[in-house]
Amino acid sequence: MRGRVCADARRRISGVTGKSLALILALCAAIAGGAMYYLQVYGFYYPVDDAPEQGVTLALRDSDTATTIDFEDFEAIDADSSPIRYRACFTTAADPVELAQTHVTLTDMVPRNAPGWFDCFDAAALTREIEAGTATVFLGTKNIAYGVDRVIAITDQGRGYIWHDLNNCGNKTYDGTVIGEECPPRPDTQRTN
Repeated sequence: MRGRVCADARRRISGVTGKSLALILALCAAIAGGAMYYLQVYGFYYPVDDAPEQGVTLALRDSDTATTIDFEDFEAIDADSSPIRYRACFTTAADPVELAQTHVTLTDMVPRNAPGWFDCFDAAALTREIEAGTATVFLGTKNIAYGVDRVIAITDQGRGYIWHDLNNCGNKTYDGTVIGEECPPRPDTQRTN
């Protein structure tokens, strides 16, 4: 009788312990998932306050220089965790058709998604405008970070969007392809004398 009571007690304790352990694991997974979501969508981003002073610049054709265009209503976010997290929106009176005659235009560019809370930057709507020809995409700054270019799109209605995208050297660096001589040396591999 005593053995049966002890066996029943052990089963009850192990059942409670198993349920408690499962509950603790589920709770930890939910907290970890929530933390990862927060860090990816909110945690690493910060508003860029000094961007209007830097200006919105477009690269000129046949030149290593750029010109600055007038803009208003500038909003930008960035993150130190990656050079391609930069996003910005602005309005401008500049005519994209006129700018395309003297500045470097880009084709086959697809804007990178922005966090949903940064609602001025709608990558899907901008992609549709680019495909419809109502937005022109320009090179802003080549190699703003190693292997990363600043890309600027301006719509016919005067809305502007900025994002960073990998260039050929950046794509090669991250996909494991041999980089070759056409790419500059990475900043962290340059020797100093």
